[in-house]
Amino acid sequence: MIKRIEIQEFKSIQNLSIELGRINLFLGANGAGKSNILEAMGIISSAAYGIVDDEALLRRGVRPGVPKLYKTSNKFFARSPQISFTLASEECEYKISLLNPLENPKPQWNYKTETFSSKHCKDPLYTKGVRSGKNDLSGGIPALLNQLEQNSIEYQFLETIRNYAIFNPNTPTLRGIMPDLQTRYPVGLSGGGLADGLVDLLQKAKNDENYEYAVDEILGLFDWVEDVNSEMSIGTILSKSITRPKRVITFIDKYMKDNSNKLTAYDASEGVLFVLFIMVLCLADKGPNVFAVDNIDQTLNPRLVKNLINQMHNWFIELIPEKQILCTAHNPAILDGLDFTDDSLHLYMVGRDSKGLTQISRVRITEELIKLAHDNKQPLSQLWIEGYLGGVPNV
Repeated sequence: MIKRIEIQEFKSIQNLSIELGRINLFLGANGAGKSNILEAMGIISSAAYGIVDDEALLRRGVRPGVPKLYKTSNKFFARSPQISFTLASEECEYKISLLNPLENPKPQWNYKTETFSSKHCKDPLYTKGVRSGKNDLSGGIPALLNQLEQNSIEYQFLETIRNYAIFNPNTPTLRGIMPDLQTRYPVGLSGGGLADGLVDLLQKAKNDENYEYAVDEILGLFDWVEDVNSEMSIGTILSKSITRPKRVITFIDKYMKDNSNKLTAYDASEGVLFVLFIMVLCLADKGPNVFAVDNIDQTLNPRLVKNLINQMHNWFIELIPEKQILCTAHNPAILDGLDFTDDSLHLYMVGRDSKGLTQISRVRITEELIKLAHDNKQPLSQLWIEGYLGGVPNV
């Protein structure tokens, strides 16, 4: 599990160090810099793959940007020539700094420094200082991986970093009427692989009662859903004018007549598709062990947000303790679905200081806050709205 990320001179972030848990929830106003934290992880992932360019960043759900926008350009401070990042677990640490000129930028970022260390080794397993020539454009981790045992802690750490991605689904792609430009297993970065990922999870649920229960609990959040499936042939229930993907998600609506009660993803509500997306992403066997979801509360009403996050929290405790998620949100109802007695759950409030730099603070739900909520007969979400937890702008 990733325990710490450090970010220097990237976008609105001048210098941040964040201690991560298993579930990491970043709350704050629009434009506070929440997504920048997720994207910093994506840049580190690209660097560990040996190249940082637009294509590598897009494959991880990172918005490509020119150096003028990637390097912190706050008017109160001098701009640094490089962007720098550190990612660490209990045993391993990976550090990089990247260069690219402001004027006439190159397609690829140069590696100024790159170091990979393990607590099990006295010296770094890989290190390079300032370099010149062709090698500036390539990282050294791919070559190092060829020398490591695949069952070693070091190899697993690097592979976890390399497989990281930011998932951010949109409704047309979830419905199957638009292609997913980044087809990352199990659901695609935008949701285009949901039908394929769902059939794999439903098959797993048939053979594992714990997963069967998890699927049933999710479907139970929607009172109209009697059953869900992923089918290759859908007959005549989808208009001929609609793009027909190879596999289509179908639902049985228990309130409709038997001969007219099957719906496709095109007809179903976007909320149920988004919830299925989160379920498959989290529970799929071969999905990434560390991943992010930007705007995990999008398209969902407050009650559904609360129930989904509660179910997700249970999965990370009982079914997928090896996985780790970072997610951003704007809906305060998300706080009411979490058990803050679990120390692997980290809640962060993100905002801008008086000079516009992103600041982050971990919020610990203390007995005093719980008592305040109880005495005022208010949920934690209301305390956030009223400013007791931070992360809310004065507007």
